[in-house]
Amino acid sequence: MKVRYIAIVYILVLLLTGFYLTNRIKEREVYEIDMLALNTMTDEITQALNSGKDPEDLEKNYKCSIVLISDTTYESENSYYIREGYSVFDYMKDGKIEGKIAFSARAEEYRIRENAEKKIIIEVLAIAMLLGLGVLFVVWYLFVRPFSDLKMFAEHVSKGNLDLPLKMRKRNYFGAFTESFDRMREELKRASEREIEASRSKKELVAELSHDIKTPVSTIKATCEVMEVKYDEPDILEKVSVIQAKAASVERLIDNMFKATLDELEELKVEPTEESSQILSDFISELRFYGTVEQKNDVPECLILADKLRLEQVVDNIAGNSFKYAGTPLEIEFSEKDDEVHVLFMDRGPGVPEDELPLLTSKFYRGSLAAGKDGSGLGLYLASIFMDRMGGGLEARNREGGGFVVEIVVKKV
Repeated sequence: MKVRYIAIVYILVLLLTGFYLTNRIKEREVYEIDMLALNTMTDEITQALNSGKDPEDLEKNYKCSIVLISDTTYESENSYYIREGYSVFDYMKDGKIEGKIAFSARAEEYRIRENAEKKIIIEVLAIAMLLGLGVLFVVWYLFVRPFSDLKMFAEHVSKGNLDLPLKMRKRNYFGAFTESFDRMREELKRASEREIEASRSKKELVAELSHDIKTPVSTIKATCEVMEVKYDEPDILEKVSVIQAKAASVERLIDNMFKATLDELEELKVEPTEESSQILSDFISELRFYGTVEQKNDVPECLILADKLRLEQVVDNIAGNSFKYAGTPLEIEFSEKDDEVHVLFMDRGPGVPEDELPLLTSKFYRGSLAAGKDGSGLGLYLASIFMDRMGGGLEARNREGGGFVVEIVVKKV
């Protein structure tokens, strides 16, 4: 069956279902009118009681029962009315409950109405379930099934097989999407090749550094051994022993350092160059993928000193934190001061406790509001380092009237 025929049949089913439910819901109006009348009479009785009318006269006129809290039989009568299925309403005076007004609607009548309501609810739920299954089928047929190739492709990529291309099928709703995935495979393959080459170069560098650094340490240790043989003064031998211990510690630290990866040192590399300030506009426009962004004014046109990659990381980190912890729209405002461009990122969340503000840019620090949320405590720490190395700065503070502000300073050329 072609996709358009499935869509037409599904639309017809929706129309018929809507017509049926409309008629069923209209059947409830007769019950709702009775309740409206009871509410109206309750308001009239309340006004009459508050104006001093005799409760017994009102009971006769409205065919109801009135029991006041001040009556000794209040609890027993109220329980009786509720148990027997009366419609019981509160009698209010000056915002306080002064008693109850009970109408002698028969319990059997309300049970019939209750059963009718339950029947309608069951029908609505059953139809909603059927419609939901229909939606799931259409979603599966149009969207999930074409992803079977992508699933197999992902399995090959996860196993490191980057030579198998992703096939393009005619009339595929995700043709461009599939093409992007295949391009991603090609980029991953090139990146993998570059990584292998970089890893080889890194190992060579580490081996060279290991030789260069360990050589002087070995010389120090050898000199200490000679001094232990040559001198017999306790003071000198004690100092030689300390030097030997420290040299051994340095040697262990060097071994540990060489066992660790150098990736972090590469990631923290910052190389500021002359850039147009309009790159900030590009970064801000991409934040729409995080959430709602309200840009207050335009970016001042000038040349700035920045590492484009690191500045983008700074903006992403600040915006990501705002949407994660505040969950409000993010306001962004630009200003110029002398040879600097200031960018304010402002949310409308609860802010940060004042005693935690100085610690926000500390390594691995996470505030009390971060409990239960993913994170490593490195976002603002790295952002602060990047801005300092670009000649600018970063400041975090609470916003007057509520909210949190992060201000970054970008140097002009």
